[in-house]
Amino acid sequence: MDIAEAKDFYLARFASIEQGLADDGRSWTSEIRRAAIARFAALGFPTTRDEEWRYTNIAPIVKLPFSRGGSEEDGLTGERIGRLDLRNLAENQLVFINGHFSSELSCLGRLPNGVMAGSLAAAMSNSKAKIEPHWARYADYNGHGFVALNTALMEDGAFLFLPQGTVVEAPIHLLFIATAPDEATVSHPRSLIVMDRGSQATVVESYPGFERAVYFTNAVTEIVVGESAVLDHYKVQLESERAFHIATHQVHLERGGNFSSHSIALGGALARNDVNVALDGEGGDCTLNGLYVTTGQQHVDNHTRIDHLKPRCTSRELYKGIMGGKSKGVFNGKIYVHKAAEKTDARQTNKNLLLSEEAWIDTKPQLEIYNNDVKCSHGSTIGQLDQDALFYLRSRGIESRAAIALLTRGFVSDITGRIKSAPVTGWLEKIFAPKIEVITADKGKL
Repeated sequence: MDIAEAKDFYLARFASIEQGLADDGRSWTSEIRRAAIARFAALGFPTTRDEEWRYTNIAPIVKLPFSRGGSEEDGLTGERIGRLDLRNLAENQLVFINGHFSSELSCLGRLPNGVMAGSLAAAMSNSKAKIEPHWARYADYNGHGFVALNTALMEDGAFLFLPQGTVVEAPIHLLFIATAPDEATVSHPRSLIVMDRGSQATVVESYPGFERAVYFTNAVTEIVVGESAVLDHYKVQLESERAFHIATHQVHLERGGNFSSHSIALGGALARNDVNVALDGEGGDCTLNGLYVTTGQQHVDNHTRIDHLKPRCTSRELYKGIMGGKSKGVFNGKIYVHKAAEKTDARQTNKNLLLSEEAWIDTKPQLEIYNNDVKCSHGSTIGQLDQDALFYLRSRGIESRAAIALLTRGFVSDITGRIKSAPVTGWLEKIFAPKIEVITADKGKL
């Protein structure tokens, strides 16, 4: 398909699912969905002529007529999911197949009273009062075609609500698995996380792939961090090497709220991760950490935006990338300090390590400041392995490949060392091992 045909393809799909919304108690979402699909019709798919997509060509996504991903387990079992080595996160685990909640594969431990964790579709039907004030209120479908498409076509996803003062000790794992047994499929998972005043939790959102399947995940997560609430959020992208992944995380932070994000991108043929945070309460604190590791011909694009809307807010951002083979990375980060946001303290850093002469990185850190009483800085670096350090290790009897792996792990540890949750740390260490082995094997051949 070309871009025009692809747009018509998804417009026709919306028409086919609209009637079903009235039959399951979600008719109240119809007005927003129709507005979103109308906006998608006006925007269409982004191209490299759009500044925000200048370095990412989505033609491989547009040309394929993806079929709708079903909710069936397709042979998935708890044992097969366990092979993803998620045992450290299995105490509170919600499983979604092509964006649809699977109660059979999910497991929840003993959660505090009042905590809601499960299917967003079910909550839309049964708990409208909890959903309506937040759903589609933060993620902007007016300016982002993929968000508009998700808003119109989403069928299910995760809903998490923590009442005032609630503390959940164990991580809550939202596991999104895509299946494409016979043909290329697409899913539009939508998640909503609402943290009421003074609540605390750790949430892990992961997207693993099993085989060399071709599929497209178009995900949107809206997060509301209430007054003095604390959320430690991890997003881990491990899609199939032939998959496509577009995701937007929109965070609304209220007075004294604390939000930390750790975005890990390892999989996918083409991936785009947008993380947008609005510091909309005085004294808010935001941390964005990111790590992207690419090999072969992978393409990973990271876009972040932090809006300082109110006074005395703090933000810290550190994204690091490792590119090998013929892969390409993109980092585009903006800190926007609004006129009313005096006493802002913001810092943004992007560091990149190229392990191949054919690897590529486009990096664009940005500051836009409309208040004079602030402390802000930003910067970016691009480099290769330190040859002196490599020579030192080799002179101590460490063979070339092991020395490269050791230095690469040291570069990664600046991000992994900031992870607060021991179960998450243990899981990520096992995930990184094979990826580091592949990328250093390629480097060792140079």
